[in-house]
Amino acid sequence: MLKLKNNKILEVTKLNPFQSKRGMIKGVVAACIFSAVSSIASVSYAQADNYPSRPITVVVPFATGGQNDRMSRAMAPFLQKYLGQPIQIVNKGGAGAQLGHTYFLQQPDDGYTILQTSVNYIPLNIGLTKAPFKLEDFDVINLPSNDYTILATASDSKFKSFEEVMNMLKKDPKSVSIGVQPASADLMNLTLLLNSFNIDIKNVRVVTFTGGGPARNAVLGGTVDVGLVGAEGFLPVKERIRGLALFDKVRSPDFPNVPSIDELGKKYKFVADYVPGSQRGWVLHSTMKTKNPKQYAALVKAITQASKDPEYIKIAKAQSLPVEWYGPQQSQKNYLNASSVLLINLDTIRAK
Repeated sequence: MLKLKNNKILEVTKLNPFQSKRGMIKGVVAACIFSAVSSIASVSYAQADNYPSRPITVVVPFATGGQNDRMSRAMAPFLQKYLGQPIQIVNKGGAGAQLGHTYFLQQPDDGYTILQTSVNYIPLNIGLTKAPFKLEDFDVINLPSNDYTILATASDSKFKSFEEVMNMLKKDPKSVSIGVQPASADLMNLTLLLNSFNIDIKNVRVVTFTGGGPARNAVLGGTVDVGLVGAEGFLPVKERIRGLALFDKVRSPDFPNVPSIDELGKKYKFVADYVPGSQRGWVLHSTMKTKNPKQYAALVKAITQASKDPEYIKIAKAQSLPVEWYGPQQSQKNYLNASSVLLINLDTIRAK
């Protein structure tokens, strides 16, 4: 090998052929690694600049026909409009939404998977079934739906009032079949209500369903005597049900003839404990903010635009779907506040 200084030969060294080849190989390997890393970086930047470049999946952790499913399908064409890519809805119901929540978190946080869910199921997954995720793993973008549990029966049911149902349950807990979703706020409200009347839920005929849609259909069709489900989902068919109790402080303008649980508690002398109903909306991976900020910003922008699109608002209202816009900061705050209430009440139920 020639050693040069100021273009003058200082030394000539004879290299061992093996050493020379080894050095060449090391150089080639190093060059390949550098080239590969550079290519990956280039692709990453290109993907961020070209985002989105393929279809986007919306995960709904409930069966078809429920409120979350209806909200996601109504919004899908408008998300497609503002993102410029097809939107596919994937229903992953089961285990009180835990299967769907787990599936969502297992997907890359690259902006190609969105979650449409009832966020109150997240703390219930954590508190009831020991789900491995945390509240902070989910970044809530908007919760247009702030629902409340309603105890309802079919309009032609033999039950005419809340009092009749509770009297039957007190006489014989197995005399009334009750439809509800497992690991839900509705199930917690049922448990709290039964506790108020010293009725053990283990003795009651509880029938569980994979989503709000199937549970409501069971009430409408008389498959169960009564059901506890998010009230908003009943709005399109409210003429076909008889509301018996609304789990809120006051009556709802949507169901003016249905007494609130506070009202009933005062009337029948029981403690009206209950938890907030379903808060439904759009959720992203919390890690997107720092790992993929461009994709995160693009999704937030698209969800905002789609939610405020006049045509979407018109279609949603025609389907009795909520259209309020609270935004990421307020929605995340509402989610965390409601989650703390749910976890506290869960501890209360366990203590009893």
